[in-house]
Amino acid sequence: MTETTKNTGEKLSVSSPKTLTLKRGGVEQGVVRQSFSHGRSKAVVVEKVKRRAAGPGEAKPEPVVSAERAAPKRVAATAKSAAVAAPPPAAALAPAAAPAAPKSSGVVLRTLTEEERSARAHALADSRLREAEERKIAEEEARIRQSREEAERADRAAAEARKLNEEVRRKHDEETKRKADEVAKKRFGTDATTAKPGARPALEADEDEAPRARRGGVAARPAAAPKAPRAGEKRRGRLTVVTALSADEVRERSVASFRRRVQRMTGHRDSEPKEKIVREVTIPETITIQELANRMAERGVDVIRILMQQGHMAKITDTIDADTAQLIAEELGHTVRRVAESDVEEGMFDAPDDPANLLPRAPVVTIMGHVDHGKTSLLDAIRSTDVAAAEAGGITQHIGAYQVTSPSGGRITFIDTPGHAAFTAMRARGAKITDIVVLVVAADDGVMPQTVEAIHHAKAAKVPIIVAINKIDKPDAKPERVRTELLQHEIQVESLGGDTLEVEVSAKEKLNLDKLLDVIALQAEVLDLKANPNRAAEGTVIEARLDRGRGPVATVLVQRGTLKPGDIVVAGSEWGRVRALMSDTGHSVVAAGPSMPVEVLGFNGTPEASDRLAAVETEARAREIADYRARQKRDILAARQTGMRGSLEQMMNQLKTSGRKEFPLVVKGDVQGSIEAIVGALDKLSTDEVAARVIFAGAGGITESDVTLAEASGAVLIGFNVRAHKEAREAAERAGIEIRYYDIIYNLIDDVKKAMSGLLAPTLRETMLGNAVILEIFKVSKVGNIAGCRVTDGVVERGANVRLIRDSVVVHQGKLSQLKRFKDDAREVAAGQECGMAFENYQDMKVGDVIECYRVESVQRTL
Repeated sequence: MTETTKNTGEKLSVSSPKTLTLKRGGVEQGVVRQSFSHGRSKAVVVEKVKRRAAGPGEAKPEPVVSAERAAPKRVAATAKSAAVAAPPPAAALAPAAAPAAPKSSGVVLRTLTEEERSARAHALADSRLREAEERKIAEEEARIRQSREEAERADRAAAEARKLNEEVRRKHDEETKRKADEVAKKRFGTDATTAKPGARPALEADEDEAPRARRGGVAARPAAAPKAPRAGEKRRGRLTVVTALSADEVRERSVASFRRRVQRMTGHRDSEPKEKIVREVTIPETITIQELANRMAERGVDVIRILMQQGHMAKITDTIDADTAQLIAEELGHTVRRVAESDVEEGMFDAPDDPANLLPRAPVVTIMGHVDHGKTSLLDAIRSTDVAAAEAGGITQHIGAYQVTSPSGGRITFIDTPGHAAFTAMRARGAKITDIVVLVVAADDGVMPQTVEAIHHAKAAKVPIIVAINKIDKPDAKPERVRTELLQHEIQVESLGGDTLEVEVSAKEKLNLDKLLDVIALQAEVLDLKANPNRAAEGTVIEARLDRGRGPVATVLVQRGTLKPGDIVVAGSEWGRVRALMSDTGHSVVAAGPSMPVEVLGFNGTPEASDRLAAVETEARAREIADYRARQKRDILAARQTGMRGSLEQMMNQLKTSGRKEFPLVVKGDVQGSIEAIVGALDKLSTDEVAARVIFAGAGGITESDVTLAEASGAVLIGFNVRAHKEAREAAERAGIEIRYYDIIYNLIDDVKKAMSGLLAPTLRETMLGNAVILEIFKVSKVGNIAGCRVTDGVVERGANVRLIRDSVVVHQGKLSQLKRFKDDAREVAAGQECGMAFENYQDMKVGDVIECYRVESVQRTL
């Protein structure tokens, strides 16, 4: 690009385009035409400003540099001098040697080199660092010096104040002593005998006026002398004997005024000591200091003082235990009555009954055994129902309670339990509330793991066992094998000389069912089961669920008393008034006596399975018990979440599991028992690397709040035998959350196990490809060292991992960057052939080194 001026016609070369601006005063204007490629041109107005030369008498103004900028400039100058200290090239020195020529508009000044710039930048940075360090040291010294001076000044002021206070106190003592001497002289001096009988003790007016002046906030003024009545002036006031006798006396302070003054000086303290009131203080397990002081009607500072004397520093809002509170109350002279929060549950359960009121009741029989041994089918055959067909997958996943009539006319209550390994808690719960355990063993399968577990539950509950050998109609049935295997677990049947009853039955063909019922009735008659029906009801929650139409529904086995609609009941942390009682057949009943299973409607929340139920007198007591249990439940949950840092072993376990991954879950099920089994099975899947974390688990359908919780925590939402509400489905679609539905617990566990396996880090496995030996080293420009090799065995592939072994020691691990054969790139070289190899970021190869070529494969791990 060229520029041509109109007035001179000469061309000017422009080194770099700059912005053209208008300037005022002493300017020369010209037009410059710029020529561009392709024949384009542009006219630009150019102004040249003349610099005013300093006159002969004027001094050249020097720039004013502030103190803050002085140091950086000095450092910059130093850097510049350091940069130019090195001998510059001749081309750079030539202009300097020539005399200074006038500046022309087209000259390009020499710019700083990169080394000069970096040197200048380093010098500036070092200067700034030194200045910052010096400033920081100076500030620290100034702060220390100032604090020391302030401390000395405070000490001097305190000493002067102490000296002044001592002087004031000494003067006050002398003045008090002088005034006391004067009062004593007036009261008991020689002139006191000549005083008239009506004279009073005299005190100077300023003694009383001083406190008044201090209270009013003004300086005390000397009291004016009493005015003597003028001659001929009439005395005012009533004429009494006292005024007539003391007409010429000076008015002095009365006894009542003196007493009031003493009271003001002593702060209105009552001279008579108050009698100590002894109270009976009720102390719970924990109590705050403020509440303890209020119950004793004592000051909080007195309680804190006693604690400080015992070496315990505390605030008035701190909590102390019952033992400490008892020591404080007894030290202050009060009597103590210790109570506990659990006292609200006293008298709810296990109150003794009068033997005269006990009546026979039906036996409670629990059917237990291994999975698929025919427990539910046997119960269906007895009840003439088909419960097994209603269960998903043909396996029992719920605990059920039913009542049937035996051939002899008596009632028998049956409890059916699941046989799968995940339902251990259900089986244990069934064994605790039962009177007799019927152990079902398949004749063709024998004793299995859950059969052994059921035997242990029955022995732990100390209940008799009746062995029912099922499936005897099968051709491969071997009842004798079952009897022999039971001997290994200390179960000896009657046919082998033991005391355990046994019956061979077939649920499919309905063989010997009457005999089984008769054996159960005989065992119940031996146990002599009785209960009192005429008392408040007690029982156990076997199962609980949330029904959308009926609300919380609990399956309860009544053990004592009679439960009726309208009763106020408490079960765990939930309470309510019984709205209706439903039998196992679905009909409403008016009362449920001992050993009768019923469904109870009316709870304000879903109780947990295995909670004990009791009827109470009032709603207030029911609410109090439920609140206490809810607090206990919250405390236990909080302790689990915080990890309970109670022992060193627990802390070490936390450290071990601190780095493991978590798989969050929100689980909703149909009943509490299923939820309990699912959570227990998921806990068993956890390992040191990955764990299933159940954020929330509850009974009932999937609600919108469950979807919100799953979205906030990034959890998987699982429904077991339940479905999501319409609002929950819409919220899940909006949030992009998938809801997984299951009706068989083992499908749920398998899917969760697969998902958790995806969180595990894969295992790296090496596959050996081949070996090669280096014969020669070639140096290639722009590439580096190339190893000329011969493949001894296997195959060598380009891009594979390699190890360089020298004298049986691995000196390098990396990858092959190049693999060539006869100057051509090769994908792989087989054994016996020669090739050239180059390594990534490694050149130190030697003749005789051995190269191992291998492939690394990633293998996905599973739980």
